[in-house]
Amino acid sequence: MAWIKAFHVIFMVTWFAGLFYLPRLFVYHAMSRDAPGIERFKIMERRMYNGILMPGGVLTLVFGVWLLLGGDTSAYLRSGWMQLKLALVTVLVFYHLYLGILLLDFKHDRNRHGHVFYRWLNEFPALILIAVVILVEVRPF
Repeated sequence: MAWIKAFHVIFMVTWFAGLFYLPRLFVYHAMSRDAPGIERFKIMERRMYNGILMPGGVLTLVFGVWLLLGGDTSAYLRSGWMQLKLALVTVLVFYHLYLGILLLDFKHDRNRHGHVFYRWLNEFPALILIAVVILVEVRPF
């Protein structure tokens, strides 16, 4: 199980790298006014989403479920810290999907938000990361 846990953590780090960086690209894209820059951001955002976010997110979930099924599943699912962790991961999955919607808006030149919105949006995964790491390492309940 140590290998499975290692891969879960590796892909979680990959996923979060994308979750932190894609909204930052949105900040710069929202501020961009020149056509070549806008097109460059579209390419970078698509590659970030499809090349880092999707594989990182999917493999994090795959290895996480594998860990859950490989241990004492019922004991884990009864523990409060794990229930909250799974709820936060679910929120993170919806955040990831929301980033995909925003990506499509930029792709089709339909962005409705300014750079400040994306700066705030960029902070959200950090809060989830802090909470999940504390839950997993401290197991407060």
